[in-house]
Amino acid sequence: MENSIQSIDHVRASALDMAVRFGPKLFIAIVILAVGYIAARYAGRILDLMLQRLNLEAPVRSLLVRTANVLVIGFFAIMALQNLGIELLPLIAGLGVAGAGAALAMQGILGNLAAGLTIIFTRPFHVGDYISIGQEEGEILDINLFSTTLGHTDRSKVVIPNRKIVGEILHNCGHIRQLNLWVDVAYGTDVTVALGHVGALLKASPRVLQDPPPVLGIARLAESGITLRVSPWVNLADYVDATGELNKSILETFLAQNIAIPFPQREVRMLGNDA
Repeated sequence: MENSIQSIDHVRASALDMAVRFGPKLFIAIVILAVGYIAARYAGRILDLMLQRLNLEAPVRSLLVRTANVLVIGFFAIMALQNLGIELLPLIAGLGVAGAGAALAMQGILGNLAAGLTIIFTRPFHVGDYISIGQEEGEILDINLFSTTLGHTDRSKVVIPNRKIVGEILHNCGHIRQLNLWVDVAYGTDVTVALGHVGALLKASPRVLQDPPPVLGIARLAESGITLRVSPWVNLADYVDATGELNKSILETFLAQNIAIPFPQREVRMLGNDA
């Protein structure tokens, strides 16, 4: 019984000694972490305002702000650990070795990260633009540090690693696209009249943009007829619907105005001797 009482007294004495020795340091460390949390939120707000002036996309701004918050809190956490008397040099050395190994194992991820930062600060495209790169094309739906997401007209999505974008030939159409329609009319057709009817259709269509103005003209003199080029600009959302509507309107107008659309044909002459 006496041994138990002595053990309890020893534990109490040890706990009191620990509280006296480390209590103030622990309290100061908690205060440092609280100040770090407040400083991180304040720094995040300032960074967000600066990034808004750079017209960065919201997902990118949010990611950069969170990264800044983690860095600020990490800095104050190091200060708190130093206040508690924890040796940081062995810990930092261990983290350095582990970081080198992790970097070798994550070369692809780090490549995407570097490419993502390049895209963020050079801004070759924005969310809502229509781009074509390599064998892929589509509307930009999302940009983050590791990948870029494209949307197709069939509602499918393509996620492209950022390292596959930086350094490649990029075609950015912006927020509008140009249709390329080809219409054949028979030789002997008054081309000026035919183009006038097409121009009137383009002006009447609510999907066709008038600025920039549509491109109309003769594309080529084909074997069976004259090929007209009809190339108006439309918004991204109207690209598919405008193609079908304009083809239908042109066909109906040409039929109503007796403008012949030729069929492919060839003239074959049989040559033989009089005998």
